[in-house]
Amino acid sequence: MKPLLQVEDLTIRLPKGGDREFAIQKVNYNLMPGEILCVVGESGSGKSMTANAIMGLLPKTIQVDAGTIIFDGVDLASLEERRARELRGNRISMIFQEPMTALNPLMRVADQIGEVFLIHTNMNAKQRDERALALLVDVGLPDPEKMMKAYPHQLSGGQRQRVMIAMALALEPAILIADEPTTALDVTTQAQILKLIKELQEKHNTAVMFITHDFGVVAEIADRVVVMEKGQMVEIGGSDDVLNNPQHEYTKKLIAAVPPLVAPHREALLEVTPVLTVNNLCKTYSTGGGWFSKARVVKAADDVTFTLHRGETLGLVGESGSGKSTVSRCVVRLLDSDSGEILIGEDAIQDLNTAELAPYRKRIQMVFQDPFASLNPRKTIGQIIADGPIAQGMEPAKALAKAAELLDLVELPRAALDRYPHEFSGGQRQRVGIARALAHDPEILVADEAISALDVSVQAQILDLLDTLKVRLNLAILFVVHDLRVAAQVCDRVIVMQKGKVVEMGVTKTVFEAPSHEYTKSLIDSIPGASWRSDLPDHIPQEGQPEKQPAMSSV
Repeated sequence: MKPLLQVEDLTIRLPKGGDREFAIQKVNYNLMPGEILCVVGESGSGKSMTANAIMGLLPKTIQVDAGTIIFDGVDLASLEERRARELRGNRISMIFQEPMTALNPLMRVADQIGEVFLIHTNMNAKQRDERALALLVDVGLPDPEKMMKAYPHQLSGGQRQRVMIAMALALEPAILIADEPTTALDVTTQAQILKLIKELQEKHNTAVMFITHDFGVVAEIADRVVVMEKGQMVEIGGSDDVLNNPQHEYTKKLIAAVPPLVAPHREALLEVTPVLTVNNLCKTYSTGGGWFSKARVVKAADDVTFTLHRGETLGLVGESGSGKSTVSRCVVRLLDSDSGEILIGEDAIQDLNTAELAPYRKRIQMVFQDPFASLNPRKTIGQIIADGPIAQGMEPAKALAKAAELLDLVELPRAALDRYPHEFSGGQRQRVGIARALAHDPEILVADEAISALDVSVQAQILDLLDTLKVRLNLAILFVVHDLRVAAQVCDRVIVMQKGKVVEMGVTKTVFEAPSHEYTKSLIDSIPGASWRSDLPDHIPQEGQPEKQPAMSSV
C-alpha cells in the first residue's frame, strides 16, 4: 500500500540562542491510509513540529532546513502559500489542544463550522447550516439544534472539543492531525473523544496523526508509534511492540513513569484529631434568568462531608463539573460556601471575614493547576515566594532568605531567585508554586490539578516531591485530580464526586479494586489503556523512571 504522507529527513532549525540547534533533525516516517500513528514524547521533544510544518503553522523565525513532506505528489515543506491553503482544511485538517483558544469566542457554533464550507466550497447558507447540523450529530453532541446557536463559552470542554472535531472533519480530509486533543479532559470525556476519533477514522478511512504524551492513549488507539526525544526520532514500531517490548532506553523510561493502575498497600493512619473537617458543605451557582427564561442552577457542592489528617493525602476525583475544584476552593476560602462547616483544627472558618481569616491563611495553602498563570510574570522567583511571608509581617531580608531555603527544599538552585517565571519549564514553575505555598509553613496543602498539564515523566518528579515533602513536613494534602492512575498511586484515601455529591469514599486500594458505586466503576473503566498492563512490564524496572530534568533547563 502506498503511503499517504511521507516525511523524509525532515530537519527544522531553531533560531540562534535556543537551547539546541534543531527543533527536529532527520525525522523519517510514513502515514498510511486509514492508520492511526501516535507521536509520543515529552515537552520540547519536537513531536508537534512536524505537524506544524505539515499545516504551515511554523513561526516565521523557524524554517524547514532540509528534508521533504510529500503529500499527493507535492512537497508541503516548499509549497507556495496559495496551494498550501487549498490543501489545509480541505485534504488535511487539525484538531488543536485547547479548543477554547482555537474557537472564535464571538461566533456561534454554526457559523464557525459554516466558515469552512464558505472558504472551500460553493454551498449556500442553507446547505452550510444543514451540513453543520449533520456534523454535530455525527460527533455525538446532545441537542445539536441548540448547539448550533451556542457560543464556545456556553459549552463544556468536551463539547468544545467535539465542535473542533466537527470542523476538522467537515470536508472529509484524507489526514487528520490531533495535537494533544484530550490532555485537559477528564477520563470519561477523554474516553468518549478517543472512541469518536476512532469511529470517524474507520467510517471515512481517514489517516490520523495523534500527538500525545499519554501512553494510556497510545495503548487505546495507536496502530503504530513514533517516539521523539530532543528532536530525534528514537523509536518507531507497532503499538504492541513499543508498549510491551520497547527497545530504546528513553522509551523504557517514559513507560516506567506511567503510574500503574494498581494501588499500593498503605499503612492505615492512627486515629487522631483531623487537621481539616468539612461538614455538610453546600455551594450553588446560578446563572442567567430573566423575564422570559429561568435561571440555570447548578449544585456544585451538595452536602459534602469529609476529614483530613496530618501525614495523609486525600484525593478528590470525578469528571469536570463534578464539584471537586469548587470544594477545594471553598476549603481555602477562595469561594464562600452557601452553608456547612469548615474547620481547621477545632476552629470554624467558613463565616470569617477577611481580617479574621488572615491568621488561618498561613495554615492552609494552595498549589494551582497552571503554574504559569498563577505566577506573576513581572516578579522574580524570590519575590514571588517571599511576598506571602512579608504580607504576614516577616522582614523582607528574612523572607528572601527563607525563599532560598525553600528552593533547596523543592530541588531548584538558589540562582533561580533572581530569574522570572518565563525562564523555566512547566515542571520547574510548578516547583516554584509549591515553594510559594510552603513559605507559610502550612499544615494543609491543597493541590488543584497541580500536575494535569505536565508530561508523564515530569508528573512523576512532582508527585515524588510532594510525597517527600508530606513525610518530611508532616503535611496534610487535599489532592484534586482527574487522572485516576495518579490517584491510585499517591492517595491514601479517595473521595469520588459526581454532580456535586460524594458517591463513594474509602481507602484507595479498596475503592480501586472493589468499587461499590456504578459511577466509580464507570470512571475506572474509562481510563485510557486500562486493559494495557496495570503493572509495569517485568523488563522495565520501577526505579527506571526518567532522570530529573536539569534544574535550569529551558526546554
